Amino acid sequence: MTPLPKSARIYVAGHQGLVGSAIWREFDRQGYTTLIGRTRDELDLREPTSVRRFFDEQRPEYVILAAARVGGILANDTQPVPFLLENLQIQNNVISESHRAGVRKLLFLGSSCIYPKLAPQPIREEHLLTGPLEPTNQWYAIAKIAGIKLCQAYRRQYGSDYICAMPTNLYGPNDNYDPRNSHVLPALIRRFHEAKSTGVHEVVCWGTGSPRREFLYVDDLARACLFLLERYSDEEIINVGSGADLPIRDLADLVARVVGFEGAIVWDESKPDGTPRKLMDSARIFGMGWRPEVGLEEGIRRAYADFMGMTVTVPK
Repeated sequence: MTPLPKSARIYVAGHQGLVGSAIWREFDRQGYTTLIGRTRDELDLREPTSVRRFFDEQRPEYVILAAARVGGILANDTQPVPFLLENLQIQNNVISESHRAGVRKLLFLGSSCIYPKLAPQPIREEHLLTGPLEPTNQWYAIAKIAGIKLCQAYRRQYGSDYICAMPTNLYGPNDNYDPRNSHVLPALIRRFHEAKSTGVHEVVCWGTGSPRREFLYVDDLARACLFLLERYSDEEIINVGSGADLPIRDLADLVARVVGFEGAIVWDESKPDGTPRKLMDSARIFGMGWRPEVGLEEGIRRAYADFMGMTVTVPK
């Protein structure tokens, strides 16, 4: 174990997003005194000149790359260019400037969508690039795979201590609840809340409800990020999940119960389901001693409280 000095200059790219804000909260809670963050208005990570200037001025020692263009099935499927191009631009700029600036360690956060659509379950790290991707989010997945390979290339060619973690589906405070481009869990929270608030007696959900998904409360991922920065240094990617999944139909029932929606849930089977199952094998990080702490129902209750404006979680 190599503890990070509490005074280390740590740049959290994407510090106002779901993942980045959770990482910021955790590192702040642990007593790290020099956290560096920039909003999109302050620093456009797609612009090479701006990113270079930032690294020259701030000289971060550690970088956590949590910035990305993200969205659900609909957004990925209808906006392939920005999901591929902008994520490539962000990754290439931050990773290459980290190398030029002599960053001591970089953690690149990928996604479970990098794995093949029909990968064996649970999905192990070695299943990467062994089959076709899920078509509805392939653009984002390809960008993330390119980021993984770039980190591995810097490690091989220059000995850079760049590591790559693959989180499962995340949720929690500061999530995106937009009805058009949010992921399944926050989308369900919003739909059921609005139905309850307006007296609607029926909520229509996409697909059959049969696909199985795994979920991890984002603050647990933040703890895993610190854990990996201190304890992991390897070219191979490492999965970070909860170790359990459930059908989307059961997830919808759970969210409805937490929110207090008592009407009917109708499944529109004309809409796509996406990948049939996506459970990651997190045995490697579990074997190192990390485990999630927040159960799914408790996590949904916390997320719903955040949606209702009961907490303030976004760093400035």
